Amino acid sequence: MSQSKISKIETGKTTPSLVDVERILRAVDAPPELVSEVMALARMANTEWQDKRSSWRRGLEKRQAELAALESESTEMRYFLPSMLTGLLATPEYVRASLTHSPGDKTKTVARKLERQAVLYDTSKRFTFLLTEQAIRWAIVPTTAMAVQIDRLTSLSRLPNIRIGVVPNGTNIPRGPLNTFTIYDDRLATVETFTGRIVFQDGRDIAQYREIFEMYAGFAIYGDGAREFLAACVQSLLHDL
Repeated sequence: MSQSKISKIETGKTTPSLVDVERILRAVDAPPELVSEVMALARMANTEWQDKRSSWRRGLEKRQAELAALESESTEMRYFLPSMLTGLLATPEYVRASLTHSPGDKTKTVARKLERQAVLYDTSKRFTFLLTEQAIRWAIVPTTAMAVQIDRLTSLSRLPNIRIGVVPNGTNIPRGPLNTFTIYDDRLATVETFTGRIVFQDGRDIAQYREIFEMYAGFAIYGDGAREFLAACVQSLLHDL
């Protein structure tokens, strides 16, 4: 490890990764109890909590700018969506409905969300969206609008850089889908909760989310099979009108 990197860590200009911390502890022959304590602190330093109230105070459109920056800097993005669709996949009506419980004027936020969708057509980037049937069918808009939303998923699935996987209800999966999460390359993972989001930057955490994502991906259907499933969802919706 270079002296300049050590200096940046010592002066607080750089947050060391867990690997960096391990290397330093090993180099100074730290006792086991100190290793355990410092490693726990290092993991906390590489995990960030962003509460929704702070996002609301700053303005939701600023959060959209942060997401756009993440997407512009990444080449491979993976989205696990167990309950609802992400804004990148959403129609304008769905976007507006998803912001119903957010305070303040949401006009700019809706516009920013829709602007972000342009990144989907950048063929230098790869997207994998893994959806449960519940996420596809969760009706936050009227039935006809939901049919349009599902048709949009079908259209996007035909883009060469987008892979949409669907996990049908009734699929026997040993692990429950606890949270929506997104993985940006191998450098960052975000996990959504009701009250905010957790940002993981430690490589071990990111690798674990990669493993979880690949596990669920193994139960999904893709391509023509996914499009047939989506078409059947639309037909079932319209049949009930």
